[in-house]
Amino acid sequence: NREEGFVGYGLKRDEYVCDCSDLDDIIVIRKDGTFTVSKVSEKAFFGKNILYVNIFKNNDLRTIYNIVYRNGRNGITMMKRCAVTGINRNREYNLTPGLDGTSILYFSANPNGEAETLRVILRQSAHAKKMHIDIDMADLAIKGRSARGNIVTKHPVQRVLLKERGASTLGGLKIYWDADIQRLNSDGHGTFIGEFMGDDQILVTTSDGLYRTTSYDVTQRFEENISRIEPFEDQKVYTAIYYDDEQQYYYLKRFPFEPTAVPTPFIAEEEHLHLVCLSSHERPRFQITFGGKNEGRAPEIISAEDFINVKSLRAKGKRLSSLTVARVDEIEPLEPELPDDSDVQDESEDLQEQDVPEQEIPTPEPESQPQPDSQPEPPKDVPEKNSVVDQYPEIKTTIVRPSSESTPEQLSLDWE
Repeated sequence: NREEGFVGYGLKRDEYVCDCSDLDDIIVIRKDGTFTVSKVSEKAFFGKNILYVNIFKNNDLRTIYNIVYRNGRNGITMMKRCAVTGINRNREYNLTPGLDGTSILYFSANPNGEAETLRVILRQSAHAKKMHIDIDMADLAIKGRSARGNIVTKHPVQRVLLKERGASTLGGLKIYWDADIQRLNSDGHGTFIGEFMGDDQILVTTSDGLYRTTSYDVTQRFEENISRIEPFEDQKVYTAIYYDDEQQYYYLKRFPFEPTAVPTPFIAEEEHLHLVCLSSHERPRFQITFGGKNEGRAPEIISAEDFINVKSLRAKGKRLSSLTVARVDEIEPLEPELPDDSDVQDESEDLQEQDVPEQEIPTPEPESQPQPDSQPEPPKDVPEKNSVVDQYPEIKTTIVRPSSESTPEQLSLDWE
């Protein structure tokens, strides 16, 4: 009851906040920045002008409070992000410096450290060149509850609006499923579901062929006949097998789930239809065991992707067999298909076929040849070399034998 300042599980006619147990603690934050943590009770008075109420977890470093407040009656506008830890019950604390007339202009509690973009609208009396300021809370560092924060503006502020919701600045939140109490948690109890952040959703299916998508809020309650709970992936294909009592046939269908908060049937909502199996494998296989007059027939193995194409959620599916079927069992699926690397090979071939500009290799100038009447002196401590090739191994030469018309001393050296 915000007007009168009461909070408790006995206020049936007032505003609903969340589900809780009698062992939980609650945090109550008021518009002047003061807050109190107390044990949940049937009805307790916490003061008027209540701004926020919820379940409180001690030493919770992931729940971040984003606050824009006016520091004092005519003070400057400040902004801050903080976590609330190390609190004693039934003691009053403050998220602001505590000056008289302090008022919180914007407040959000983010269970996964989300940071939004805000628009601060100034009063007409400010006479500023720009009458609004956009601020991104993700630019602020997360500090303790006693930190003052950063200055937004010294001009008077009329109101603060949410411009755009942001993603988590802390990374994904690890969510677990405790089947014993049918609840989600982030404390590591039960089966690990996945890491969630932002608008990620959870897929919930029941044994009677219903499904829904929901958030990863750990305070929500679930149905008792849950058959599957996992991260929701858009366009992921599932395979369902169900039995029709009237026709006495098994049917198989492949489809992707669609996001919906309302429990929705993924097989026809009729009493004579019963869900047998729901597989999330990419390439599932099933073994059909025959019965009745076909009892002696060898079991048949089918691959779902070869048996039927992917269709919509509302499609009936395809009959597995016209023979009498005793049961259908899911067996080891096929290996997922690897991505086709032909495109990668084509790209590499294209790169190889591209024309590479030729580089001009400078032709070395021939070293000056010694005069016929003078012979070069051999270097010291190096044995004398007799032929021209031996003397100049770096020069490739072609020796042309003299013709009959040339003199014996005439030789020609050709560069390769």
